[in-house]
Formats: sequence, C-alpha cells, structure tokens
Amino acid sequence: MNQTNLSLASADTLAALRARRPQLWINPGRGVDGEPGGAWGQRAIGMADVEAAANRFKRFAPVLQILFPEAEAVAGVIESPLLRASFLQEALRLRPHAGQVFVKADHVLPIAGSIKARGGIHEVLELAEDLAVTHGLASRDDLTGILSSAAREFFGQYQVAVGSTGNLGLSIGVIASALGFKATVHMSSDAKQWKKERLRKRNVTVVEHEGDYAAAVAAGRLEADSDPKCYFVDDEDSLSLFLGYSAAALALKDQLSSEGVVVDERHPLFVYLPCGVGGAPAGITFGLAHIFGPHVHCFFAEPVASPCFLVSMLDPSGGNPSVYEVGLDNRTEADGLAVPRASARAVTAMRTALSGVFTVEDEVLFRHLHTAATAENLKIEPSAAAAFDGPRWLTSAGAGAAYLEQQNLAKALSGATHILWTTGGLYVPDEEYQAFFARGAGLHRAQ
Repeated sequence: MNQTNLSLASADTLAALRARRPQLWINPGRGVDGEPGGAWGQRAIGMADVEAAANRFKRFAPVLQILFPEAEAVAGVIESPLLRASFLQEALRLRPHAGQVFVKADHVLPIAGSIKARGGIHEVLELAEDLAVTHGLASRDDLTGILSSAAREFFGQYQVAVGSTGNLGLSIGVIASALGFKATVHMSSDAKQWKKERLRKRNVTVVEHEGDYAAAVAAGRLEADSDPKCYFVDDEDSLSLFLGYSAAALALKDQLSSEGVVVDERHPLFVYLPCGVGGAPAGITFGLAHIFGPHVHCFFAEPVASPCFLVSMLDPSGGNPSVYEVGLDNRTEADGLAVPRASARAVTAMRTALSGVFTVEDEVLFRHLHTAATAENLKIEPSAAAAFDGPRWLTSAGAGAAYLEQQNLAKALSGATHILWTTGGLYVPDEEYQAFFARGAGLHRAQ
C-alpha cells in the first residue's frame, strides 16, 4: 500500500499499527449529526429497513420457539439482556463521575450464543420466508407453515453456505439445518475445533481450509457460484446480515428506557463493539445512529494483529486494503476477530457515523475475560472482551480527551452511559473456558 492511500493517517497512527501498539484512533470524517451512509451499493437504506428486520424477527418468533427448546423460555425472541455493571466498572477503574457502565450481553443470545445470532439467523429467515411465501408453503401473516414436512422437503433441495472463523458459521449452520436446508460452513484455519464439532452434531457439513477467513469466504463463494440451488451468505457483502444486526438498536432503545437512561446532549451514549469483518458492529451502529443521532458515539475494538476496519478507514480512496499490506500477520487468539480485510460496504456506511477505533493486545483480552467473570459472573470468550478498554481510552488524556472536547462532551461525562457489547461465549466448552480463565488469572498475577 502506498502512502497516498493512507493520507488520513498520521505517522504516529501508522507507527503504532505496524508495531502492534494499542491505540485509539478518532475518525475525522464523522459528521456533525453522526448520520451513517444511506446506501448499500445501489440500494438506499434507512430506518424503514431496520424496522423491517425487527419485524421479521417478530414474525418468526413462534417458529423459533418450536424449533429450539432454548428459545421457548424467551418466546422465540432473539434478544440479550442489558446489564448494569457497577462491579465491572470499578474493576476497570472507571470512576463514577465518568458515567455508568452497562454490558449488552450478546454472549448469551439464544440459539447461537453470540452476536452472530442476529445477522446470521436473520438472513436465513429472510431466505426461508421468501421461498415459502413464493411457493405457497406459508404466508407472511402466518409463517408456521414453514414447519410442515412439505416445507422441509422443499428446503432440502437448497444448500445454504457460508465462510466463517466460527460464530457466524454456528448461527448459519444451526438455523439452516433446523429449517431443513442442507448447510455447509467453510471454516478458516483459526476456527476453534469445538465450533466445528458443534456444527457437525447439527448435521452441518464443515469444510476446513488451511488459509485465513478471507480464504474460507472465497472458497464458499466459489462453490455457490457453481450451484444454482446454493445460497451463499456473504459476510463481506450481505445487506440482510447488516440489517439483522441493526435491529438490535430498537431493542436497546427500549432497554435503556426501562432502566431510566436518558440519551440526549447532556446524557451521551458511548457504545464499544468488538469488530471482525465489520458487518455486526456497523449494522448496530447504523441502527443506533438513526435512533439517537449525534448523541450516540460508537467505537470499534480490534486486535492489534487484525485491525482491518481501522486500516480500511485510513484509506480515503476506498481501496479497502488488508492488514497484510501494512505488515501485520492477522494472528490473534480472538478467532472471531481474525479478519484480514473489512467489509467495504460496512466501511462505507461508517465513514460519517463511526467515532473511532481502538486496538487491543491478546493478553489484555484474557485479563478482561477473567475480570468479567470475577466482577460480574459473565462467561465470555476472548473476542467478546475486546470492547472493555473503550471507556478507559475515552476518559484518558490524549485522543479520548481530545474527542470529548471536540464534541463538547467533557462537561456531560458524568451523565454518560457506556455500553460494553459482549459478542460470544455461551457455548464455549467448560474445559476450554477454564483454560481461558486460568490464563487471565495468571496475567493478572504477573502485572
């Protein structure tokens, strides 16, 4: 990559990137109103699309309740709790005058156990709905016909495929298989073995690849191109995934209201989201920006070895470079975030809405995983801890303090709400989780 493509990047930003030194980068292109891009390629998108995705989840709730025993207790609603986290706030050393901390606990989302339950399940539901309605197997007013033997037999003619490092593959594979589709997940070399085994137990075909996430996606896309009845869920380019994630914003609005949280000029909302290819955090930010406008400030968190979204944001030409092009190797323990190149469409949508990106070292992920368990009894995977440094970056001297001054937020900080978005962990095997926990404990002792 040449220097002109990185004209928005300072020498210090580039040096920190290449040295894998954690940093907070503030987006100079964020608009005054924080409004996101309103197009996905040639397709205009807006709040109506966010609401349509939320309504699809509501229509399918009776179906999901029947398909999945774990969804019965929540009436088929795919949503996570918003948790006050005062003990975690204390453990992270964020003082009370800096606002209050909540955890948006997507690590316990039903069915898939990660944030990918939102976008992944939404896309397969949209596919199933369109096919079923078009072929007279169900109506949009009553989708229970999708559960009939005739519908399952019909869906069985189709294959749903996806390339994944793990969690998206889990969500796609589980819902596709449950509905009767043949399901294939192309998994990269850094995907966890337990995720592959969980998929296979659900009768999902897992194809393992020696390469990284991008290689798995490319292989899945190539296979789908050769089969007219193979539907490929493209994590880099899918509007349905993006909008499935965006629906979370509507639920969060209601949850904040229930907690008595006000979001306005004197009560800013800061949201910190782990970022891999970028579709999930960008979709959520898209929805939040439409609801809260300039009063919500979203920051993405990426591993120092895989800051693909940051690298792409630094390139104003839209060339969408990979982390390899700045000398990084994309090797991180945060398997869900081990992505070399961001979704170009997600980047475009975020250029005027995203507040910034910060990077985190792997060892910090394990320390935060341990802290989440001991402070709030939260069982998360390493990737899900990426957001935890957000409040510290924002309230410290340097780029964070400068951002608060620039946005006229320094005096409003005591009324702020900080949301740490956790993204996965529910189905991590106990033996593997205990190894994560022990590693975090050891790192804490070594400090």
